[in-house]
Amino acid sequence: MDPESLSRTSQAVALTRAGMSRPHTPQGDPDAQRRLCAGMRPLRRPRAGIYARTRFFDDQVLAAISAGIGQVVICGAGYDDRALRFRSPGVRFFELDHPATQADKLRRLRDMGADPRDVVLAAADFRGDDAAAVLAAAGHDAARPTLFLCEGLLIYLDVAVIARLLAALRSRAAGQSGLAASAATHPAGQDSAQVAAAANAGRRHGGTEPWLTILPAPDYLRLLSDAGWQAQSQADPRAGGAAEGRSLLVMARPGPVRTEP
Repeated sequence: MDPESLSRTSQAVALTRAGMSRPHTPQGDPDAQRRLCAGMRPLRRPRAGIYARTRFFDDQVLAAISAGIGQVVICGAGYDDRALRFRSPGVRFFELDHPATQADKLRRLRDMGADPRDVVLAAADFRGDDAAAVLAAAGHDAARPTLFLCEGLLIYLDVAVIARLLAALRSRAAGQSGLAASAATHPAGQDSAQVAAAANAGRRHGGTEPWLTILPAPDYLRLLSDAGWQAQSQADPRAGGAAEGRSLLVMARPGPVRTEP
């Protein structure tokens, strides 16, 4: 497999996490992230903005497991290690990502000697694939509560694709399910397309892995609501700093699904 065909940004996230101190379950592997990153090109410097986001999503997974949620779906999983780190009896992890990434991750899991029962890898290109159908084919049980994660993903999708993905996840969300999502935001009054273009111009991978959707926070919350998700909590992980207002972490629960008149 050509290493250049794989997402460098997803590798950068994994490499940053490999240097973090993070929790794990009693049955989990605290060294899983480092081992998943074996052979990746080292980072010039860690992605500091990943720290608070990672802690938020780790906390949501651990809270769901403690509450008896038996399914965790990670959309745009990349080289996420949570299926191994938070391994727990009766909990099944489903990971959705691009076919090339999934093939590379499967190879890495095999090289690690990981138990294949720990995680279900499902190939999905969110631009054209129906995430609900992909989950159904992978064995996800829509009648059981699920924690869905969209971490660092939505910024790489356009608005129409985000709306379809959120609606697809809502269609698989039984009662007591939850959705944890991160979103890239900007203050109201700015042109979203111009904000994204300026951000990509300053990114090393802005041309090959461009950011597509950066919106005011109320617009993101409206996307969630229109897809049938009610935000229960929201936080700005960069509050109090120079980057305040540029990121949003949301925990949502199933709500009424909007129907067209």
